[in-house]
Amino acid sequence: MPASSDHADPLPVTLLTGFLGSGKTTVLNHLVRVLPRTAILMNEFGEVALDHQLLEKMDGPMALLSGGCVCCTISGTLSPTLKNLWMARQKGDVPPFERVIIETTGVADPVPVLDNLLNDRWVRARFRLDGVVTTVDALFGMGQLDEHAEAVKQVAVADRLLVTKTDLAPADTVAALTARLASLNPAAEIVTVTNGEIDPARIQNLGLWNAETKSADVARWLQAGRYRPARAGLPGARPSVPSHDSRIRAFSVLLDTPLDRWGLQSALSMLTTFRAENLLRFKALVNLAGEAQPVVLHGVQHVLYPEVRLDAWPDDDRRSRFVFIVRDLDPAFVEKLLADFTDAAASHVGQLAP
Repeated sequence: MPASSDHADPLPVTLLTGFLGSGKTTVLNHLVRVLPRTAILMNEFGEVALDHQLLEKMDGPMALLSGGCVCCTISGTLSPTLKNLWMARQKGDVPPFERVIIETTGVADPVPVLDNLLNDRWVRARFRLDGVVTTVDALFGMGQLDEHAEAVKQVAVADRLLVTKTDLAPADTVAALTARLASLNPAAEIVTVTNGEIDPARIQNLGLWNAETKSADVARWLQAGRYRPARAGLPGARPSVPSHDSRIRAFSVLLDTPLDRWGLQSALSMLTTFRAENLLRFKALVNLAGEAQPVVLHGVQHVLYPEVRLDAWPDDDRRSRFVFIVRDLDPAFVEKLLADFTDAAASHVGQLAP
């Protein structure tokens, strides 16, 4: 909950990531031009070639940009930078920006940035993660996914995938890359970008909360229908993904019976504590036993997003719906873990009842 009325509506934050040379800076230069009143945060300002024509003046770690934008380096950890930026906005020292874009370095693991945004209570009261946008090089993306675990993780955590430099790559290469991205992250819409130009609306409102409708849009966010059921990963079944991605599985789990809260927390705690490196991402709409309203859960490796309680179910289906993207983790194991822990907890409670 916000601490006071002056930040009742947390500012949306977009995390822009992607592997080295994938076109992040070109996209960022375009977004600065078309998205006024935006704060740009960068890991290393000196290493990112923002168009010099956009720079009006430098003031220490901050640069004022045309269009009422401000840019600054991430000094140390992200939280102090966001706090300093917020205080400068409140004092009127920088333009009253309305959104934030955080640009990571090409080899950066996006998870620590998400951890900062989600687990610093002061920051979370004033900023909300709107979505993760990942750029992928059409020409070299296949090789980067083959050779670099960071590139795979950047794709797995994305809410939107931008395929860049398609004008330089053969059509069959682009088609193969697009198919591969869709198998690695079924829920993320794939957008082709030329010369960094993209409608800013395509990178906004990507999270659970839709700022335009002022409500949660669970179906759009979860996209459970795009994932293969976990049982498709049982022995003898082959995942419909390229062989070089056989370690990565994207799958869904549907549970018919309302789940015990403590059993579910125990199962998720086991995954995020002992299998964090294997758990690239999960989302869930959950029916908890004894509770009329559904809850939304979301996690990336060891980072769990704050639980969101919805006012009502989005449809008539009352099953709990989970979607996972994992590496070196058997989907059948994950499904059994969820079912066993919640069933055991519910049975224990029943035994204790008078």
